[in-house]
Amino acid sequence: MKDKLNIVIVGGGSTWCPGILKALTKHMDILPLNRVMLYDIDAERQRPIGEFGKILFAEEEPGVEFGYTTDKDEAYADVDFVLCQIRTGGYEMRSKDEKIPLHMGIIGQETVGPGGMAYGMRSMHDMVEIVNDVRAHSPEAWIINYTNPAAIVAYGLERVLPDEHRVLNICDQPVNLMRSYGRLLGRDMSKTEPVYFGLNHFGWFKHIYDEEGHDLVPQIKEYTEKNGFLPADAEQRDQSWLDTYAMVKDMLEDFPDYLPNTYLQYYLYPEYKVAHLDPDYTRSDEVINGREKRVFAECERVAKVGTAKNSSVVQNDAHGDMIVEITSAIYRNTNKTFIVIVPNNGIIEGMPDDAMVEVAASVGANGPQPYAVGKIGTFYRGLMENQYAYERLTVEAWMEGSYEKALQALTLNRLVGDAKKARKVLDKLIEANKDYWPELK
Repeated sequence: MKDKLNIVIVGGGSTWCPGILKALTKHMDILPLNRVMLYDIDAERQRPIGEFGKILFAEEEPGVEFGYTTDKDEAYADVDFVLCQIRTGGYEMRSKDEKIPLHMGIIGQETVGPGGMAYGMRSMHDMVEIVNDVRAHSPEAWIINYTNPAAIVAYGLERVLPDEHRVLNICDQPVNLMRSYGRLLGRDMSKTEPVYFGLNHFGWFKHIYDEEGHDLVPQIKEYTEKNGFLPADAEQRDQSWLDTYAMVKDMLEDFPDYLPNTYLQYYLYPEYKVAHLDPDYTRSDEVINGREKRVFAECERVAKVGTAKNSSVVQNDAHGDMIVEITSAIYRNTNKTFIVIVPNNGIIEGMPDDAMVEVAASVGANGPQPYAVGKIGTFYRGLMENQYAYERLTVEAWMEGSYEKALQALTLNRLVGDAKKARKVLDKLIEANKDYWPELK
């Protein structure tokens, strides 16, 4: 085991980067560092984040070499861990993902429905290229991938690179939910053991056991029924996220078996959600006018004054903490439990073995060792089988350049569910993504 690690963050211009950088400085006791590098293809966007990072590390961990680059040869040379968070097409394309479907009366959202399909098909080329580039420079590096839509990306990487065993796909939404449960219960959830099953942005907590083995799920349900549900960092969230978390109460009233992931609201109540979304001002606009401006302005301020002390750039630290803790679990071989994305291979009874499921797993030097879930109810398995079929057909449409499979994928998707609607929105998305998608024939 190396004494100190070299890490590169791919997507160094992301507004989530400052939180990851702060988490890296905060957790040097569990993840000792030699070098941290940011890498992005957009130099201008990455620059303020990189300048913030320079000041942060100079003040908090001056022994760590820090830099940022647009040269992938420099970025990937001799690295131990690659933390990956890209957005192919940027916010311009995210806006189209959301607005094109909404203007047709279909859910427009970053990772679900037609927008999620569009984003996934854009992401695949770049993700495969990143993995191959990393392997050319650092054959043994672990790639911790949290690029959205994680379900499609994870399935695509598994299909295209089946012999790749050092890529771990993760998502922070289960962790955000766990922290939110901790807020309403007034307790630290870090020592609890979750039993979680589903696909990414499409799952449920079956149990959450405390240190004495008591299941906290009934208590969480009872509280939510009486008081509603808020995110752990509600004071810093935009209104759209508060609305999203509030829907957990509705989902539990209708389907009380398990605690739902917030994204399930789109699949369970698509007509309600369409009626309450503005096709001319979507989540992308909210982010561009909110978090984007706040983060870049604060990074510019830090660079100007020359200190990151008392900076407000990091608010929700769950994202950065989770990524650093999972990286540390692999490095230190701790076999700590995390919720990750892995091939099913019998974990959830009745689901195809190649489905990329999101479940609890022990994570150590050899990667994730998932815990069996067993049987789940017909309703939940039916939802998952439908979603899996959509994800698989989406990836196959990208791999084969198949219009037919893309049409099948959208027709199956619960947010579309009609072949004529699917064809109309697909044709619009093909035109919008002509610079990113393969030609579909």
